[in-house]
Amino acid sequence: MIIPAALLANIVNAGTDALTLAEDMDEATFRRSRLARAEMARLVGVMATNLAGLPDAQRQQFAELDWSTWRAVPEQLGADPTTRDEALWFALRALVPATLMWLRVYRESAPGLFEIQQG
Repeated sequence: MIIPAALLANIVNAGTDALTLAEDMDEATFRRSRLARAEMARLVGVMATNLAGLPDAQRQQFAELDWSTWRAVPEQLGADPTTRDEALWFALRALVPATLMWLRVYRESAPGLFEIQQG
């Protein structure tokens, strides 16, 4: 059984790590940083995979998330280098921050969704 709270923790952790790596980068630095770019792509992929694993009921609760764009992320990350880099740059500058912001809002309004039950 997939535990939604664990998926949400993975999403938040991967998104936070990706944004930390990209924090002081402009687009030119991003395009030159092959190793950091690969790690950021991996982290954004982790977010997409975990978001896709959320049950439908939670996806409906999180209506403000850009589900259609997140569904397209894995394909874009596997595309040619130009498409991949453009998609990743967009994700780092818009999609990931917006997703993390909405998840913080949801955590405030429904903290139980984010708590992993012990036992």
